[in-house]
Amino acid sequence: MDEIAIVTGASSGIGKEIARELARMGYRLGLVCRSPVRGRDAVADIERTVPEARIELFQADLSVQADVRDVAARLLDRYDRIDALVNNAGVHNLRAKVSADGYDRMIATNHLGPFLLTTLLLEALERAAPSRVVMVASEAHRHAGRWDVERLAEPGAYGPVGSMRVYGRSKLLNILFAQELAERAKGVIVNAVCPGLVATGLVRDVPGAERAERVMAHTPLVRTPAQGARMVVKLATEGFDSGRFYSTTPGGQWLPVAAERKDAELRRAVWERSEALVRLGER
Repeated sequence: MDEIAIVTGASSGIGKEIARELARMGYRLGLVCRSPVRGRDAVADIERTVPEARIELFQADLSVQADVRDVAARLLDRYDRIDALVNNAGVHNLRAKVSADGYDRMIATNHLGPFLLTTLLLEALERAAPSRVVMVASEAHRHAGRWDVERLAEPGAYGPVGSMRVYGRSKLLNILFAQELAERAKGVIVNAVCPGLVATGLVRDVPGAERAERVMAHTPLVRTPAQGARMVVKLATEGFDSGRFYSTTPGGQWLPVAAERKDAELRRAVWERSEALVRLGER
């Protein structure tokens, strides 16, 4: 039976390289991309290097809840089971922006969108047990600072250091979600991972971002997207302990690292607040 993997944010960077490697391994792929043009370019690029790749493209902006519900419905219509879900899509906005649903757009894209998509696809994942869910998180979660669960997606000005704090909060939410989902899901291995410092197009909303990315690509200790993807692919395809946050050393060694705020009460509070913000019971 074909194994099916869904990868979000697959039009460039780590996401495209994750998809390329999964295609090489024989997975049938559903790629979720915000831009259909960039998504088609990514599919063509993967097919040039992996001629046997089997890829279907799905367009969705994960910061928009209507898009997430629509793409989840299309994925479930196309696949009755899902063996691996890689929640890779993410942004780092240096300026505060508001999503279509009225939330901070970075939190909406990095946490609420993946939270909603994963919960909507959970039955298909459980049907493929033992299946895997991977949250692409970051060591930046350690810079989340002080925050209020009840106001976790509230929009507001970032200020001098606010961008990194909000980004760090979104990555901490990824880890807490993975830990809580690991407790709730049946037959699904759920983990979060920091792929290391990778030269990608994560930051796109400031002048000079593309030039900075090119400079980073030639900086020691900065990984290529293909190098960053390897760690994610291992978690998406192999058996690991569930509910962990995995990071790596510059040399590529695996390090299991617990989130700084890992108590069960906080995980449940984040889940319940996220459910309310995405109106999970609604159609």
